[in-house]
Amino acid sequence: MPLARDLDLYLRHVSIERGLAANTVAAYRRDLSGYVEWLGARDVAEVADVSQQQVSEYVRELGTRETPLTASSLARVLSSVRGWHRFLLEEGRLETDVAREVKPPKLPSRLPKALSVDQVTALLDAVSGDDVQALRDRALLELLYATGARVSEAVSLNVDDVFDEDIVRLRGKGNKERIVPLGRFARDALDAYLVRARPVFSVRGVATPALFVGIRGQRVSRQNAWLIIRAAAEKADLVSHVSPHTLRHSFATHLLQGGADVRVVQELLGHSSVATTQIYTMVTADTLRDMYTTAHPRAR
Repeated sequence: MPLARDLDLYLRHVSIERGLAANTVAAYRRDLSGYVEWLGARDVAEVADVSQQQVSEYVRELGTRETPLTASSLARVLSSVRGWHRFLLEEGRLETDVAREVKPPKLPSRLPKALSVDQVTALLDAVSGDDVQALRDRALLELLYATGARVSEAVSLNVDDVFDEDIVRLRGKGNKERIVPLGRFARDALDAYLVRARPVFSVRGVATPALFVGIRGQRVSRQNAWLIIRAAAEKADLVSHVSPHTLRHSFATHLLQGGADVRVVQELLGHSSVATTQIYTMVTADTLRDMYTTAHPRAR
């Protein structure tokens, strides 16, 4: 069957020539197999016979089924379909790319969820204690909230990335570096961890430059960091409010609420565009609106 043949050709391309991960290739296979099945049910034997209207109709149908795909899932499927058509055009198997002009569904704006200052305090206090694990966990959470670092950035830190007593060097997406100051609470927590806890962990494994070390002397993984956050959230009764990005969102929101300039927050977060950072100003505006509605005698 020509459709199946062209699909196998593309999957070999993304797997072998582009070297994509097995999970990514499996996602392409899943998305495009559904597309091929849909085309076959309409007696379309060749990709060259597909029209732009049919591509649009397929995406629209996925969003109106009894169990419709979400906007983000629809965008992903369309991306897979467009990638396949583009590849076949480049290979000379198509004369036109009918999928190129099909637009993905507009994704709804999602406001990041931030904790209140009191909730952050409760989360941090949930990992208080003098044992080595508590000292490490407290240092990790204090650093995440003090710097707005992504979890992956925090666990990638080396000891030498903390310098001048109150500065940390973070490496973000694309290995882009940024310098972020540490507050007193984070600095004190890091000092306690480095002096009293890290040496205990580090002697249990091969020497490592990692800042945050696990019980076997190895660098704390992203998954372990998330488990640490989750455990603290459970102790603070905040499980439903906490995700891997919660402290980053809270960092940005609290800075803006405190009067920080959005471009300063952009630099601290490592956003390449201020438009990405401005979503946090919407969170702050919502808070102001709620306060106004509650407090002003003629607001309701």
